Amino acid sequence: MSPSREQIGLILGLIGMVAFAGTVPATRLAVPAISPWFLTAARGTIAGCLGLAVLLATRRRVPERALWPDLATTTLCAVVGYPLFTALALMTVPAAHAGVVLGITPLATAAAAALLAHERPSLAFWLAGAAGAALVIWFALRRSGGGLAAGDLFLLGSVASGAFGYTASGRLVRHLPGWEIICWAVILILPLAVPATVLLWPADIASIPASAWAGLAYVGIVSQVLAFFVWNAAMAIGGIARVAQLQLLTPFTIVALAALINGERIEAETVAFAVAVVATVLIGQRMRVLRKEK
Repeated sequence: MSPSREQIGLILGLIGMVAFAGTVPATRLAVPAISPWFLTAARGTIAGCLGLAVLLATRRRVPERALWPDLATTTLCAVVGYPLFTALALMTVPAAHAGVVLGITPLATAAAAALLAHERPSLAFWLAGAAGAALVIWFALRRSGGGLAAGDLFLLGSVASGAFGYTASGRLVRHLPGWEIICWAVILILPLAVPATVLLWPADIASIPASAWAGLAYVGIVSQVLAFFVWNAAMAIGGIARVAQLQLLTPFTIVALAALINGERIEAETVAFAVAVVATVLIGQRMRVLRKEK
């Protein structure tokens, strides 16, 4: 019996979710040996070249001028801000720790979308968001011994960048396919990424281990380009609402990959906080949907 269209969409969505989740452990592999600044520039260069090749091969037209502000925002947040803040954070915090903090990104994205669209989500939605933020801060304080560490502040920068980047790209999907949006977004950074990659090129390149290069290759090829292709295809086939729920598995996937790839010891407290954060995200999403249905 062949799988249904919805099942194929969910399978692709699961693959896409795991591919995105792999960004954190892959970055963690790279940053001990590669500067976060070089990692971000090189990641942008790799992704930009791939995006350019795809658009040339498919002969896509340049988007109309009215779409460029949102494309620029997507580039600034999703191609520069999120990767850089995440790399800076992972210099000092474990990948599993990052997975818990980044777990509130769906709520932050919903909040950013509401603010930019001048919506008024329900009080219950904002309470769920506040609860999620409080849990993340409590977790960070417990892990750092009573004060927010620099790594946690960088992770909050990642959450904000991801939220506004996803919101900007979400507004573009009414005009462009998702895969084309990310291709244009990574192309926009090429004029800056290429010279930055050359200027920041490591002097002791021979000493950089293969694992760090593997991490760079992953975030440049998979995280920044291929994962978007798979995820967008999944939503087109399986439905946006159903496939998007797979994002709730991201924190747990990051924690599992941190143990498998980075050899991190996963404590019960980390898993418990991940469960609590995901619960607030699920509640917040339901409250927002209920408000719109009234």
